[in-house]
Amino acid sequence: MTELAPTQRRALRAAAHHLNPVVSISQKGLTPSVLAEIDHCLKAHELIKLRLYGIEREARDALFAEICTALSCVAVQHIGNLLVLWRENPKDAAIQESAPARRRNAAPVTKKQAAARTEARNRKR
Repeated sequence: MTELAPTQRRALRAAAHHLNPVVSISQKGLTPSVLAEIDHCLKAHELIKLRLYGIEREARDALFAEICTALSCVAVQHIGNLLVLWRENPKDAAIQESAPARRRNAAPVTKKQAAARTEARNRKR
Protein backbone atom coordinates (compact mmCIF):
# COMPACT_ATOMS: atom_id res chain seq x y z
CA MET A 1 0.00 0.00 0.00
CA THR A 2 1.44 3.34 -1.01
CA GLU A 3 1.03 6.60 0.81
CA LEU A 4 -0.44 9.67 -0.82
CA ALA A 5 0.88 13.18 -0.57
CA PRO A 6 -1.57 15.63 1.01
CA THR A 7 -2.13 17.39 -2.32
CA GLN A 8 -2.89 14.08 -4.06
CA ARG A 9 -5.27 13.06 -1.28
CA ARG A 10 -7.03 16.43 -1.48
CA ALA A 11 -7.45 16.10 -5.26
CA LEU A 12 -8.82 12.56 -4.93
CA ARG A 13 -11.26 13.60 -2.22
CA ALA A 14 -12.51 16.40 -4.48
CA ALA A 15 -12.86 14.01 -7.41
CA ALA A 16 -14.76 11.48 -5.26
CA HIS A 17 -17.19 14.05 -3.90
CA HIS A 18 -19.74 13.62 -6.69
CA LEU A 19 -19.38 9.82 -6.97
CA ASN A 20 -22.10 7.45 -5.86
CA PRO A 21 -21.17 4.33 -3.87
CA VAL A 22 -20.56 1.39 -6.23
CA VAL A 23 -20.32 -1.37 -3.60
CA SER A 24 -22.31 -1.86 -0.41
CA ILE A 25 -21.17 -3.98 2.50
CA SER A 26 -23.79 -5.06 5.02
CA GLN A 27 -24.85 -8.11 7.07
CA LYS A 28 -22.40 -10.74 5.85
CA GLY A 29 -19.44 -8.38 5.94
CA LEU A 30 -16.40 -8.67 3.72
CA THR A 31 -16.86 -11.89 1.72
CA PRO A 32 -14.64 -13.04 -1.17
CA SER A 33 -17.33 -12.04 -3.65
CA VAL A 34 -17.46 -8.53 -2.20
CA LEU A 35 -13.66 -8.28 -2.41
CA ALA A 36 -13.80 -9.45 -6.02
CA GLU A 37 -16.42 -6.80 -6.84
CA ILE A 38 -14.35 -4.05 -5.18
CA ASP A 39 -11.30 -5.22 -7.16
CA HIS A 40 -13.31 -5.19 -10.40
CA CYS A 41 -14.57 -1.66 -9.70
CA LEU A 42 -11.06 -0.41 -8.87
CA LYS A 43 -9.77 -1.83 -12.17
CA ALA A 44 -12.56 -0.07 -14.04
CA HIS A 45 -12.67 3.27 -12.23
CA GLU A 46 -9.51 3.71 -10.08
CA LEU A 47 -11.45 5.82 -7.56
CA ILE A 48 -14.54 4.34 -5.89
CA LYS A 49 -16.86 4.86 -2.94
CA LEU A 50 -18.13 2.10 -0.66
CA ARG A 51 -21.13 2.26 1.66
CA LEU A 52 -21.27 0.28 4.88
CA TYR A 53 -24.57 -0.78 6.47
CA GLY A 54 -24.93 -1.99 10.05
CA ILE A 55 -21.23 -2.11 10.87
CA GLU A 56 -20.10 -0.66 14.19
CA ARG A 57 -17.75 2.31 14.29
CA GLU A 58 -14.75 0.38 15.66
CA ALA A 59 -15.11 -2.36 13.06
CA ARG A 60 -15.18 0.13 10.15
CA ASP A 61 -11.53 1.12 10.57
CA ALA A 62 -10.44 -2.53 10.72
CA LEU A 63 -12.55 -3.31 7.65
CA PHE A 64 -11.07 -0.34 5.78
CA ALA A 65 -7.52 -1.48 6.57
CA GLU A 66 -8.33 -5.08 5.62
CA ILE A 67 -9.68 -4.02 2.21
CA CYS A 68 -6.65 -1.85 1.54
CA THR A 69 -4.15 -4.58 2.37
CA ALA A 70 -6.04 -7.31 0.50
CA LEU A 71 -6.42 -5.28 -2.71
CA SER A 72 -3.27 -3.11 -2.42
CA CYS A 73 -5.24 0.10 -2.72
CA VAL A 74 -4.99 3.40 -0.86
CA ALA A 75 -7.44 4.68 1.73
CA VAL A 76 -8.41 8.17 0.63
CA GLN A 77 -11.23 9.09 2.99
CA HIS A 78 -13.46 7.59 5.68
CA ILE A 79 -16.49 9.60 6.71
CA GLY A 80 -19.17 7.81 8.68
CA ASN A 81 -20.46 4.92 6.59
CA LEU A 82 -18.65 5.98 3.41
CA LEU A 83 -15.20 4.80 2.39
CA VAL A 84 -13.23 6.14 -0.57
CA LEU A 85 -10.56 3.92 -2.16
CA TRP A 86 -8.03 4.57 -4.92
CA ARG A 87 -5.71 2.31 -6.85
CA GLU A 88 -3.78 3.42 -9.91
CA ASN A 89 -4.68 1.46 -13.01
CA PRO A 90 -1.42 -0.01 -14.37
CA LYS A 91 -2.68 0.14 -17.98
CA ASP A 92 -3.29 3.89 -17.76
CA ALA A 93 0.13 4.52 -16.23
CA ALA A 94 1.84 2.52 -19.00
CA ILE A 95 -0.06 4.41 -21.70
CA GLN A 96 0.86 7.79 -20.23
CA GLU A 97 4.54 6.85 -19.90
CA SER A 98 4.79 5.47 -23.43
CA ALA A 99 2.90 8.30 -25.13
CA PRO A 100 5.26 10.77 -26.82
CA ALA A 101 5.17 14.34 -25.65
CA ARG A 102 3.43 16.67 -28.07
CA ARG A 103 5.32 19.64 -29.33
CA ARG A 104 3.80 23.05 -29.00
CA ASN A 105 4.37 25.90 -31.34
CA ALA A 106 6.45 28.68 -29.86
CA ALA A 107 4.30 31.44 -31.36
CA PRO A 108 0.52 31.52 -31.40
CA VAL A 109 -1.12 30.93 -34.76
CA THR A 110 -2.77 33.94 -36.40
CA LYS A 111 -5.83 33.69 -38.64
CA LYS A 112 -3.70 34.09 -41.77
CA GLN A 113 -1.28 31.37 -40.63
CA ALA A 114 -4.14 29.00 -39.84
CA ALA A 115 -5.73 29.63 -43.23
CA ALA A 116 -2.41 29.02 -45.00
CA ARG A 117 -1.95 25.73 -43.13
CA THR A 118 -5.43 24.47 -44.01
CA GLU A 119 -4.86 25.41 -47.67
CA ALA A 120 -1.55 23.54 -47.66
CA ARG A 121 -3.24 20.46 -46.14
CA ASN A 122 -6.04 20.61 -48.71
CA ARG A 123 -3.54 20.81 -51.58
CA LYS A 124 -1.77 17.68 -50.33
CA ARG A 125 -5.02 15.68 -50.45
